[in-house]
Amino acid sequence: MESKQAALLNGLALAYMGDGIYEVYVREHLLAAGDTKPNELHRKAKRYVSAENQADVMDWLLAEERLSADEEIYFKRGRNSKSKTKAKNASHRAYSYSTGFEAMIGWLYLTNQLDRLQELVRQCLMWIDEREMRE
Repeated sequence: MESKQAALLNGLALAYMGDGIYEVYVREHLLAAGDTKPNELHRKAKRYVSAENQADVMDWLLAEERLSADEEIYFKRGRNSKSKTKAKNASHRAYSYSTGFEAMIGWLYLTNQLDRLQELVRQCLMWIDEREMRE
C-alpha cells in the first residue's frame, strides 16, 4: 500500500491491520522460545495481546520517548477513534490505548517500515517479558 493511502485510513482500520500483525510477531516470539503446546501457546499469547498489557506498553513507550512524532500521531489516531465495540475485560482507557498501539503497528506495516516495526515490537515483547520476571 502506498504511504499516502495508509495515511488516509481511519484509526480503527489501522488497528485492524495492526492487531493481526502484532499477533504474528507474538506467535513467532512464543515459538522461538520453544513453546509448542497449543493450549500453552494460547495462554501465553494472551499476556502480550491483552488490552491492559498493550496499554502498559504504550505508557512505557511514551514515558521513555521511544516513538517518533509520526508514530505518536498514528497512536493518537487509533486511541481517539470511536468504536461501537465496548471493552470486555479492560478499562475504557486500556481499550483506547491498545487500539492506538495496534493502529501504530498497522501504520508501520502498511507504510513498509518493517525494520522499525520489528525493532519496536521486539522492544515491547522484551519489556513484557522482563516485567513478568520482576513480578
